[in-house]
Amino acid sequence: MLKRCTACNLPETYETIEFDQNGVCNICRQKEYKDTAIDWGARKKQLGELIEQYRGKHDYDCIVPFSGGKDSTFTLHYLVKEYKIKPLVVQFNHGFMRERLRQNNERTFKALGVDVISFTPNWQLVKRLMLEALIRKGDFCWHCHTGIYSYPMHVALQHQVPLLFWGEPSAEYTAYYDYRDDEIEEVDETKFNRSTNLGITAEDMKGMISADFEFDPRDLKPFTYPPLRELKRLRYRSVCLGSFVPWDVKSNVALIQKELGWQGDQVEGMPWNEYPYEKIECHMQGVRDYIKYLKRGYGRVTQMTTLDLRNGRISKEKALRMIGDYEGRKPPSLVIFLEYLGLTEEEFNAIVAKTVVPPYQPDFGAEYAPKPWDYDMWYREAPENRGIRRKTPLSEK
Repeated sequence: MLKRCTACNLPETYETIEFDQNGVCNICRQKEYKDTAIDWGARKKQLGELIEQYRGKHDYDCIVPFSGGKDSTFTLHYLVKEYKIKPLVVQFNHGFMRERLRQNNERTFKALGVDVISFTPNWQLVKRLMLEALIRKGDFCWHCHTGIYSYPMHVALQHQVPLLFWGEPSAEYTAYYDYRDDEIEEVDETKFNRSTNLGITAEDMKGMISADFEFDPRDLKPFTYPPLRELKRLRYRSVCLGSFVPWDVKSNVALIQKELGWQGDQVEGMPWNEYPYEKIECHMQGVRDYIKYLKRGYGRVTQMTTLDLRNGRISKEKALRMIGDYEGRKPPSLVIFLEYLGLTEEEFNAIVAKTVVPPYQPDFGAEYAPKPWDYDMWYREAPENRGIRRKTPLSEK
């Protein structure tokens, strides 16, 4: 039986978690500090001063990295409407964007009148990166983690735009950073190496895959953090909007729904009526949450109910009921995922089993969850294109 926070239910296998003498986790204590000790008026003034420092001095006032999910959409809307800035929107397409997300993006861009750059990396390389990250870390999303955070930095250098705004800060849901820190959380190379790239740099990845996979090394550049000397020469600042304004997911979602017509979606393994706004941008989200459950004994429902518990919006009984009803079921997208990488389910289970975090012990025999409405629209590879052309058999890896 996993030890859990007495306030929010987060288990002992959650990254960066610690419990105090009352059994309350450090993430809950950060939330208390956020609500009671931060002068948000002073923070907002600091935000205004930061924007004015850069306004009108470059082709764009700032860059807003944009997935189309609730947080980046709120960030873009807030900055444009509240401060009348001219942003450059930068989107890293991880390869799994859903139709409703594309519709949301189009409405948002047209309503706000913004310039947009969208980049999609080499799919054949992405498949190989997913396999390597899955084998080594039990997390196939390395290309997404690194690309989302490094590619906008390259664009900042190309267009000479030194100010970048991200959405919620890490302190909202982990202890890699703390609201109690005196300094504003910077989304920089230190953070990239601490909590984003899974401890694997692009140079590391090049060495890991080059022996059995043919690719142009230049294709790894979008996943490589730019040289610090170039960013310092630009005098860049890369910060989270949520460090300056109090972050509240539900009120943020309500605003973008009202102002932009932003629509939620059904996500595998999530209660649609409770959380139609969470991680709608990726049709592989169900696989990622399933892997997390197999490794750590919790999934996305646990994470979302912890936020509601901390905000007093849900009872612990209801939270536990939803966790029991939804978490741990096998996502239908697992079938597509295995086709991408050319794995059998037995091979997948064997890989994930090596990354399980004690004391949790997973059960690989779960039944499938229902298919989302757009499941049949998701990209499927023709049989002859499935898997990865590797020189070394997986069994020898």
